[in-house]
Amino acid sequence: MTPVVRSRIAATLRAAAPPVLITLAVTTLLLFPPGQYSFYPRCPIYELFHVQCPGCGATRALAALLRGHVVEALRFNALTAILSPIAAIYSVLSYHSFLQCRKVRLPKPRTATICAAFAVTAAFTIIRNLPLSFF
Repeated sequence: MTPVVRSRIAATLRAAAPPVLITLAVTTLLLFPPGQYSFYPRCPIYELFHVQCPGCGATRALAALLRGHVVEALRFNALTAILSPIAAIYSVLSYHSFLQCRKVRLPKPRTATICAAFAVTAAFTIIRNLPLSFF
């Protein structure tokens, strides 16, 4: 094989890898719902302390969003359901840069933004663990 052919094959594989992995993840969530199959990992924080962490229910929320059940996703994990569109947009933009062989830049948030994100996550965690919580 010539170096040009190898480089084209490598570029094709490089471009195909992220969509293939995402397709596998989506297919797994759709064919094997987390509420019905036990091979999904359990939260160690919940197992030890019986307190829901900010990520508890995220897998079930993503599966519900993929099926179009937004209200159900909000019940499983509102933070994941609300932030999923932002993560999807950022992923598409990063993949676009990746395809153009540009450097994918990580966001550089201000300190105030990081503190606000931690505060929102902490508030979400506290509220969802209250006895009459709707999250």
